[in-house]
Amino acid sequence: MPRQYRRQRKVKRIAIVTDSTADIPADVANAWGVTVVPLMVNFGSEQYRDGVDITSEQFYPKLASSQILPTTSQPSPAEFKDTYERLLQDHDSIISIHISSGLSGTLTSAQTAKGMVDGNIYIVDSQSISLGIALIVAEAVEMVQQGLAASEIVARLEQVKKSTEVMFTLDTLEYLHKGGRIGKVHAVMGAMLNIKPIVRVVDGIYIPVAKVRRQEQALKEMVREFQTLAAGKTVKRLVVAHGAAAKAAEFLAQKLQQAFDLAPSFFVPVGPVIGVHTGPGTVGAALLLE
Repeated sequence: MPRQYRRQRKVKRIAIVTDSTADIPADVANAWGVTVVPLMVNFGSEQYRDGVDITSEQFYPKLASSQILPTTSQPSPAEFKDTYERLLQDHDSIISIHISSGLSGTLTSAQTAKGMVDGNIYIVDSQSISLGIALIVAEAVEMVQQGLAASEIVARLEQVKKSTEVMFTLDTLEYLHKGGRIGKVHAVMGAMLNIKPIVRVVDGIYIPVAKVRRQEQALKEMVREFQTLAAGKTVKRLVVAHGAAAKAAEFLAQKLQQAFDLAPSFFVPVGPVIGVHTGPGTVGAALLLE
């Protein structure tokens, strides 16, 4: 009976998987039919699944009040294995798109799980973070809906990755310092000078773009940088995210809409895992160019 049931049921062609660092809102992920595998946020012995056990709204107040420096950890290969096996019961292929391998071990876990599962699975290094991953996932979903084969989608995603631009500004260097991303002297000097660094994601790693003294100035500079990157191209998709800084993010969204005549597809909080390293006051955007 089970074998006969498997033969008769309708098989969906391609499943899309990503991880919680894509910061895709739950309702959007559900609408797209995307499976999100959560990373972990750890406050000492307290462990939380990103976006499941702790939301952005819960995370930032806890981060501000906690005496414990939170850490993050990627999903285990077993978690990916379980996800892939479940999806392969009614899909014939999986495309699994994840945070840059230069910033997390998540991709390695997914690749390990692929070797443990008998099925057609493609692992994609987004070479991006947060809403940059979300834009790549959105393109993959669109191509699935268009009826493209999994191998063709994966090939086309290479160009999508190159056409995705992610930039953000930090309110403080404190959390990069706590996470070992910068030295103590840089963090102290940044705080003393009220420096707001602007960072771009290039080939999967953080590249400093500029340092300015005020947040509003930083946001305006980000728009100018995006305009330079988009010169001679069309902005197909635009998304904005923030770490407990909705007002500043609204200002950025307004300026980007004026610059590109395109409203953000969505406007969301930066999730807990990314927020551990960027802290509150972070504001960023991602553009897909064509």
